[in-house]
Amino acid sequence: MPETTPTPSTTHLVLIPSYNPGPQVLETVRQARAQWTPVWVVVDGSTDGTDRSLRALAQGDEGLRIIVMPENRGKGSAVLEGIGLAAQAGFTHALTMDSDGQHPADLIPTFMAASLKAPQAMVLGKPVFGPEAPALRVNGRKVSNGWANLETLWMGIGDSLYGFRVYPIAPLARIMQANPFMRRFDFDPEAVVRLCWAGVRPINIDAPVRYLSAEEGGVSHFKYLRDNTLLTWMHTRLFLGFVLRLPLLIWRRLRASGD
Repeated sequence: MPETTPTPSTTHLVLIPSYNPGPQVLETVRQARAQWTPVWVVVDGSTDGTDRSLRALAQGDEGLRIIVMPENRGKGSAVLEGIGLAAQAGFTHALTMDSDGQHPADLIPTFMAASLKAPQAMVLGKPVFGPEAPALRVNGRKVSNGWANLETLWMGIGDSLYGFRVYPIAPLARIMQANPFMRRFDFDPEAVVRLCWAGVRPINIDAPVRYLSAEEGGVSHFKYLRDNTLLTWMHTRLFLGFVLRLPLLIWRRLRASGD
């Protein structure tokens, strides 16, 4: 438990999906708890023993909840499980962050404040990369970002892949329950596109991203061929959806420019 426990929020929680992150997840959770209450971790069928370590960490800490899924179903499925339980508990917004130490826990209050000020919006982290960031990952995401902005008629998505963001739970849950996609690596980009289609505007805030080395405890589950194939199929589907929604998106843009 943090030495100084943040005042519990009844509307916003931190949601951390976690799959075989190694021991780094414990530090990630500690840092998140130092900034916010409550923090929920959804263990997505991990087999590395971190479910036991997280449960031990949660003992005596009412602000930390560990939810364990029986098998690995993907990041999107873990988020859907978390927001479903959060909605039942009365929460309206969830800040998602990765469990591997890449995301800046110290910016949690900043992102939550932006969400509280504009609760109908989604607050997206726009990554600021350090020199250790792999060039292939940095340059490759530009393609996904370009497609996401085209598919939303340039509503202002700063980055489609960075998972440090605050979602309004109700529209995200409706979108995910209405289609069978967005369950794995495709979750983050498809969520922002479909939320834009639903009229949820993005707010972008710069946020650093760290790529930890193996010596620092970094763990990556990114598979270049598998995950880029998944993203290609996702953007194919989204582009077709964009074409069908184009008249509505144009009308919204014209109405906004006239206000």
